[in-house]
Amino acid sequence: MIRPLDGITVISLEHAVAAPFCTRQLADLGARVIKVERPGSGDFARGYDQRVKGQSSHFTWINRSKESLALDVKQPQAKQALLELLKTADVLVQNLAPGAAARMGLSYEALKDVNPKLIVCDISGYGADGPYRDKKAYDLLIQSEAGFLSVTGTPDTPSKSGISVADIAAGMYAYTNILSALLLRGKTGEGSHIDVSMLEAMGEWMGYPLYYAYDGAPPPPRTGASHASIYPYGPFQAGDGKTVMLGLQNEREWKAFCDTVLQQPAVATDARFCSNAQRNAHREALQALILQTFAALTAAQVVERLEAAGIANARVNEMADLWQHPQLQARQRWRTVGTPVGEVPALLPPGVNSAFDYRMEAVPAVGQHNVSILAELGWSTEQIAAVNA
Repeated sequence: MIRPLDGITVISLEHAVAAPFCTRQLADLGARVIKVERPGSGDFARGYDQRVKGQSSHFTWINRSKESLALDVKQPQAKQALLELLKTADVLVQNLAPGAAARMGLSYEALKDVNPKLIVCDISGYGADGPYRDKKAYDLLIQSEAGFLSVTGTPDTPSKSGISVADIAAGMYAYTNILSALLLRGKTGEGSHIDVSMLEAMGEWMGYPLYYAYDGAPPPPRTGASHASIYPYGPFQAGDGKTVMLGLQNEREWKAFCDTVLQQPAVATDARFCSNAQRNAHREALQALILQTFAALTAAQVVERLEAAGIANARVNEMADLWQHPQLQARQRWRTVGTPVGEVPALLPPGVNSAFDYRMEAVPAVGQHNVSILAELGWSTEQIAAVNA
């Protein structure tokens, strides 16, 4: 079965989340991804925690289906190996410290004459130019810089995302830009340079609150797990102490909610609640009314009424619930992948494609593929041993 990126070789000088997430998705589609790591310790994300049979949760998630090549690229022979690989590679991805790749002679300008078809993707905090070019950037710092914290949390306390949302955003845009560059190369025969900024990726994802605050208007308030501008849309506690998440999107649903869930049809035409703008302005009064009704019901009974009314709802799950989610099991979304310490479960990538199966291969140990990769370059046993020393 042919995969979309079969025959594509990606070399990645990557660490942490953004670049590894990008390249894992390329590997999912069949690309050969050679991950260049520090000899010994490897990608520092390997040491973030030990939650997966002694391995890092981050690393296990985003490094399957890759080959690990341990090189000290400051050493001449190791640098030579890397440059030889790049002569025939299709893509170079890097998220080293600002300017580090260019200082090693790995900029697009330095490489395009050696391999005119090479696509070079640089991922950084703030981009290749501008006053913030050399500023260090980590996920939480970019969440802060992009204004994400200003709209997330409670009125009293801003909160970061529970996932590495800025890294993931940058990784997604690197991934899609590389796919676009491969399509373009198929038309022009030439490679290109991609400059992905974490700040710009998060800026795109902040589009709704950004426009909500257009022309000096107040930004969306921090409203915890509730929607900032649509109401009711968020968590509500039932009489058994369990929480139900629900959301209304239009006036038809509002009427059905009042008729079937609250069983108080007159509330639908109450002047305080007769439009989303009014419901949003009178949140406290409407919340009290909803909670009063829900107090006499169990969460299961609330969900039963919501389903009968056609109102979107969800359980407030924890990680243990997601591992066992019946929908994921029914759609057979779980596979197993190898790791240096045995097999672990892994979710298939989103998107079921009728034409191919995703690649779901092992998470590598540091330097696991040194011998096989360098032997492909025609290096002798002695040369390989010298690089590995």
